[in-house]
Amino acid sequence: MSTDFFDSTSQQQIESFAKSAREILAEYGLHDVEITCINYEFNATFKVVTGNGDKYALRINVNSTRTPSNMQAEIEFVNFVSRIPGLKTPRPIANNEDRYITSVLHAESGRTVHGILYTWLEGEEIGDEPNYEQLVTVGAAMATMHQSSRQFKPSDMAELPTFSDWLWGTEDFLLSDKSRLTPEQFAAIKDAIAIIENDTRNLFSSNPIQVIHGDLHGWNLMWHEGELSIFDFDDCGYGIPHQDLAVTFYYLDTPEQAEAILEGYRSICEIPAYSKAQMSSLLLQRRLVLLNYLYETNNPEHKAMLPAYLEKTMERVGGFLTDVRG
Repeated sequence: MSTDFFDSTSQQQIESFAKSAREILAEYGLHDVEITCINYEFNATFKVVTGNGDKYALRINVNSTRTPSNMQAEIEFVNFVSRIPGLKTPRPIANNEDRYITSVLHAESGRTVHGILYTWLEGEEIGDEPNYEQLVTVGAAMATMHQSSRQFKPSDMAELPTFSDWLWGTEDFLLSDKSRLTPEQFAAIKDAIAIIENDTRNLFSSNPIQVIHGDLHGWNLMWHEGELSIFDFDDCGYGIPHQDLAVTFYYLDTPEQAEAILEGYRSICEIPAYSKAQMSSLLLQRRLVLLNYLYETNNPEHKAMLPAYLEKTMERVGGFLTDVRG
């Protein structure tokens, strides 16, 4: 693998992965197309427009550690959710070999990268400032998905991680020998993680495990003419509904917003039981997973965020430990 490639600028990386995008699209018979990078963070997502105006979204896994069997499970879960009455998702599209995952060698990084082509979703992401109607709709959609996905069973070709550990199956860059934390930071985060894992064990022992989305926030939710669509199932896995709720809560600004989510959820089914302390653990767990990602990522813009993000994280860890210890 070429580390030099990931020392290049984000724009240079995007231009390079655009070449891979065209190679992947050729496997669909899509040659004379316009492609535009619409997101380059965890992965690279390209808008694809054909000569007759058809639109698609191509996601190429770049920083993701997901295996092809994980991606196969994602495809199966998206197709399952898309058939749930009242829910809308993009649909994965098979290539000319009737495969949903297309792999090509990205020579500049030395990696084999995997892509999935999806149908296009019209509208705008809900983003960071959802309104009351959108929040209630998100809560109801989440509950609907949770109710139905208890029945989802992936095929023998598919595999998903279980989110019973604080890292959700990803590599540890905080407490392993790769850690760059100071001794004081290390000790505080280690103490917090011990509490998080204890709370997670207790929640898992008292709730049935099912496949969850794992990344339900405003930038993975599309709003178009009063209708909601859910996308980016790249982080789905075996967990409990509480974890989807916690991820959504993490990106909200006010208790009133969280209550609107719960109002929508409650309109479909009973809210899963949890204590305030348990939800605090799940919220901090999300923060620590994101911090861990910043140590791992090859994205230049994200790497630049690390110092400020670490400082704010340590403030939250300190407050969390104070609340727990009293």
